Amino acid sequence: MILRNQLEQIIEGQTAWTTAKKKEIARDTTEATEAIEGFATIITGIRRCGKSTLMRQIMKKYAKEEIFFINFDDIHLTGFEADDFTRLHAIIVDKKVKVLFFDEIQLIPSWEIFIHQLLREEYLIYITGSNASMLSIELGSHLTGRHLSTELFPFSYDEYLSFTKQTKSIDSFSRYLHEGGMPEHLATRDYRVLPSLLDDILTRDIAIRQNIKNIEPLKRLALYLLTNVAKPFSGNRLTSIIGNIANSTVLEYVEYMRDAYLLDTIGQYADNFRTTVRNPKKVYAIDTGIAHSLTLSKSEDKGRLFENHIFLQLRKRARNHIYYFRSEGECDFVVTGADNKPQELYQVCLSLNEENMAREINGLKEAMRTLNIKEGKIITLNEEETLNVQEGTIYIKKAF
Repeated sequence: MILRNQLEQIIEGQTAWTTAKKKEIARDTTEATEAIEGFATIITGIRRCGKSTLMRQIMKKYAKEEIFFINFDDIHLTGFEADDFTRLHAIIVDKKVKVLFFDEIQLIPSWEIFIHQLLREEYLIYITGSNASMLSIELGSHLTGRHLSTELFPFSYDEYLSFTKQTKSIDSFSRYLHEGGMPEHLATRDYRVLPSLLDDILTRDIAIRQNIKNIEPLKRLALYLLTNVAKPFSGNRLTSIIGNIANSTVLEYVEYMRDAYLLDTIGQYADNFRTTVRNPKKVYAIDTGIAHSLTLSKSEDKGRLFENHIFLQLRKRARNHIYYFRSEGECDFVVTGADNKPQELYQVCLSLNEENMAREINGLKEAMRTLNIKEGKIITLNEEETLNVQEGTIYIKKAF
């Protein structure tokens, strides 16, 4: 329980943050966060990817007197309970504001009931959160049809260039693959930022929320997955590596990391769901900088980071409709429609040469033939060409 005067003091202390001047850039998702009356605008993404900064940028669209802001990921609000929403509501009413901004509100039980009430009272509402599952469960039960969701990722390559004041080139793109797009890391250039972020996610966003007492297996699992991006894994394989933990628990931990936006996974494309679930999955980091910071063989991971980058570009628009294809050969990405029918094929390769040309093209051709798709793309670092093959047309495209 938090008394009203204490709550007002906390809110007043946080308000100074909304007008602070910091180095920031416009994000690619700005247009997707326009509020609509009667709907809560939800912004989700990995911790410290810029959600709060985006929220502050949105605030600038409104008069200072119109907005109300509170960040629930604040140590002073540790004792906030569901009953405290009554006091918070009274403060909001007294301020006579129109637009409400709630940062990490999903940390508080019954938050969705409170938001539903505010929507009925015709407030414009923005919410950020760093856990996809916790938000989706509550949204589905109490805010069905009353919310619009947007995912925010670490900086894209274009955003990275804008933030670091660089121009497009192979050199800057290579730096981007290694440095990633976490704003704080790029602002400070401090090597400790990314390991600290990873520890925060594993401890605060996963272990504490999921009541995991022994965090060491979770850390070992995260280290293994993030240093093996673009590679397949299975539950049995992970269990044998981590040790002393059940297969089902290992797979739960993977889902927790997906929910926290630390990583994502894709399955092997198949006509039926059971076959997809049974086959190994491939893992990708939500930020290549985090993956690179953990990798010991720095000179050998550029190809996998490049594939990870292309995955993220597809993930931003295709979400849960991305798979890989494997038969005699392999195709890196199959993008399906809402009906799960294959629509696009992508092969990813830093550079085509005598050693890999046949493998990359034959894998793509096999996928085109098997899935009955007449076009396929090979994404490279700096090559462009069009190939007419028996199966259709293959476009070799530059990544940027």
